[in-house]
Amino acid sequence: MMCPCGSGKALDACCGRYLNGSAIAPTAEALMRSRYVAYTLDDEAYLRATWDERTLPAERLVHDDPTTWLGLEIKQFIPSGNSATVEFVARYKIGGRAHRLHEISRFVQHDGKWFYVDGSFPKN
Repeated sequence: MMCPCGSGKALDACCGRYLNGSAIAPTAEALMRSRYVAYTLDDEAYLRATWDERTLPAERLVHDDPTTWLGLEIKQFIPSGNSATVEFVARYKIGGRAHRLHEISRFVQHDGKWFYVDGSFPKN
């Protein structure tokens, strides 16, 4: 199976190793890609484990509605020491209706591991 993150690599050689715990995402961009893959696989545990505990919501993170994920585009990755931002566009369908999520995500690094903090949604 090819990795849904769009790298062109096999899942096991790409984001799969982060999801199964055999490796840790080395950058915020790699974590962002692996989190997208976790959404495509409905991997609630991985999404929670990679979300900064200070901003982690109590409610479920994956949709109850069947979601078909169509692709991920990384628009910009800006590392800055122990923090970073990743701007991306994720495309998906729910109930046959297409959606587009454009987000600028913030990440922090604690003890060598990257965590998602939150995101903002640009107006375009």
